[in-house]
Amino acid sequence: MRARGAVLVEIGRERPYASSRPIEVVDVELDPPGPGELLVRMEAAGVCHSDLSVVDGNRVRPVPMLLGHEACGRVEQVGDGVDDLAVGQRVVMAFLPRCGECAGCRSDGRLPCTPGSAANNAGELLGGGRRLHGADGSGLSGELHHHLGVSGFATHAVVDRRSVVPVDDDVPPEVAAVLGCAVLTGGGAVLNAGKPAQGDTVVVVGLGGVGMAALITAVSLGLGDVIGVDAVPEKLARARELGATAVHTPAEALEAGLKAPVVVEAAGNARAFETAVALTGVGGTTVTVGLPAPTAEATIRPLGITAEARTIVGSYLGSAVPARDIPTYAQMWREGRLPVDALISSRTTLDGINEAMDALADGRAVRQVVLFDGPESGSGSTGGGSGA
Repeated sequence: MRARGAVLVEIGRERPYASSRPIEVVDVELDPPGPGELLVRMEAAGVCHSDLSVVDGNRVRPVPMLLGHEACGRVEQVGDGVDDLAVGQRVVMAFLPRCGECAGCRSDGRLPCTPGSAANNAGELLGGGRRLHGADGSGLSGELHHHLGVSGFATHAVVDRRSVVPVDDDVPPEVAAVLGCAVLTGGGAVLNAGKPAQGDTVVVVGLGGVGMAALITAVSLGLGDVIGVDAVPEKLARARELGATAVHTPAEALEAGLKAPVVVEAAGNARAFETAVALTGVGGTTVTVGLPAPTAEATIRPLGITAEARTIVGSYLGSAVPARDIPTYAQMWREGRLPVDALISSRTTLDGINEAMDALADGRAVRQVVLFDGPESGSGSTGGGSGA
């Protein structure tokens, strides 16, 4: 079938992307779903730094690649062997599929799935191969690579069953989409990796989509103070509105000698990581979920880690088991304890994807969401890009 999608044709073009246009919105051809696969009509897709990191070259992926990994949609067709999902059901995409059999899958979320990671790096689905092709007249030929098993910046996608988690219809599309990456990663950094105890202060360094999700998750626990750290004043103000006990710029936090038992780094750069380590108290845990450039280097003092019995934990996808954790976050949203809606700073259309990447790179966005035409997907009009 023919779909329309946002394809990254060249990595590393100069900014602004609104002018250099590294992403082209074109027609693509989709193979029908094979055994164990689904055809999904997309309803909403979040714009995440993991998308930007492919565009700017910080995460090397094969191109041409149809981007987008934080998304939700409706099942339109099921392949052979899929008997637990029905046509019309809403599903959330999980960008790291789990085979359920490897050592990583037996680690209760602590380690990534080995076959899932290999498929993502190759631009393939978990079952092997690609289902995307350039359409006649698109200027693209041959197979197109999948982004993290999802390729959600498109009207339709073929995905492996193990890349989706069903959610109830009461969860709106844009909320459901954000559950699949920002909340799964940020919330999991707190719940699965940081594991704060009663009375613990949680500090979040970097208040983009993932960091703000970590912040609202920490607030929802009601265990102790929650402090937001970021260099952008608008994001600090928003963190206050979302329940942060206090907010600081990195310089302010360091000058004040702030220390906490749980510190989450969600900015994805070396200086933020250094700040997070410095803010971690005796016996505390630094959880790092940001994805800096592969060449980035940080400086820390090893003696402080040893003498103060501190722990540094890497947490990919929030150390999550998506099938277990996404329904938990959906229920927390349903109960009014997790204001996922408040993470959405603006809405756009597929044609505005290059501009959305600029807003993300400028630090102006918390979570931008691409809306697709559909009965429950909204008008798709572009909102403000302040990131507030």
